Amino acid sequence: MIISVPIAGELNFYPFQDEFRVSLGTPTFFLFLLWLRTPSPLVSGLLVGISVALFRTGLQAFLGSDWNWSASFHHHYPVFFYYLTYGIVFTAVRMNRYHNRPLIVGFLGVSIEIAATSAELLFRYTSITEMASLTTWNQIALIAFFRSFFVLGIFNIVKLRHSRAAEEQQRKENEKMIMLISELYEESIQLKKTLHNAEYITRVSYELYQSLKDVHLQGLDDLSQKALRIAGQVHEIKKDNQRIYAGLSGLISHDSDYLPMDELAGIVLRSNEKYARSLSKKIAFSLNNDGESPLCHVYATLSLLNNLVTNAVEAIRESGYIRISVIRNGDDIVISVVDNGPGIAPKLHDRIFMPGFTTKYDESGNPSTGIGLAYVKQETEQLHGTIRVQIGNDGVGANFIITLPVSQIGKEE
Repeated sequence: MIISVPIAGELNFYPFQDEFRVSLGTPTFFLFLLWLRTPSPLVSGLLVGISVALFRTGLQAFLGSDWNWSASFHHHYPVFFYYLTYGIVFTAVRMNRYHNRPLIVGFLGVSIEIAATSAELLFRYTSITEMASLTTWNQIALIAFFRSFFVLGIFNIVKLRHSRAAEEQQRKENEKMIMLISELYEESIQLKKTLHNAEYITRVSYELYQSLKDVHLQGLDDLSQKALRIAGQVHEIKKDNQRIYAGLSGLISHDSDYLPMDELAGIVLRSNEKYARSLSKKIAFSLNNDGESPLCHVYATLSLLNNLVTNAVEAIRESGYIRISVIRNGDDIVISVVDNGPGIAPKLHDRIFMPGFTTKYDESGNPSTGIGLAYVKQETEQLHGTIRVQIGNDGVGANFIITLPVSQIGKEE
């Protein structure tokens, strides 16, 4: 600030054909005061006033051949009181409280500049009558008006861009969080299945203990106690899982977690665009929505869509396309994910939904987990829906079609 303002002050003109000049120093100083919180406007006015006076004096000494210290100081020292007064009045009116009220900022800026100009003129002219002509004050007020509202316009533009950038960053953070929670939702479904299995094993182990206890044969007492210990240990595992499941359920089961399908599909597409780029694949993503879909449950919808789209990204070798289509069909929502990858052989259309089955291998030859499509089928059926796969468009790729009741996945607006 103490460098920029003196330099900007050299872009000037003399409106009154005398020593008083108008420059870009004031708008620059005003913009700094609006934008910065530290140092205080009072300290800023003091420092800038000193720097401007010294800069102008030094510049005149450097450029002038017949430079006189006394005359130069007398010519430039009044500007110190201009910036000092500007900082004092800026502080007094508490300008930074009115950032959300631009008209007040603009007119206060005009008033502050007039007050600062008055202070400079008091030190620049020897008599009050020299500086008090009506024409002079009209010009001062007009210049102050244009400079203040010019700065206000720039400030609001910068502030708007900053706000939009912050909003965009917040949107990305929200999408990242939503995707994370949707993954937790998927894990909670698997955890719930594990709870049922643990409960079943506990019950069977206890029944085995009772059966062994009722049979009075040598050596069976130890086996019955082992069966009882197994039942107890599995029961402890179940209780631990229940606590984890309760925490996850509290995080993801909010009634307000519903969004339009366009937004949810957009989140999935943007996330997988990044994933495709990380794999050095050129994939064109698109969305076709008939616009009649209700608000859909965020985490259930995202987990289903993301699994299918991620599978499609991994299936495509180098380049291709993935298209999500959403259609309202009476009381159902039909979601289709189509790609032009290598596709799936018809004989495997039923087997791909079996847990552990996979046709994907990484570069080292290690198979995928084979859980994704099994989860999608399980979650779809839990929502009283259906999923099927068929050959994609033009006989290439794959087309996964999920049909879900609106009552299970959506909420009418």
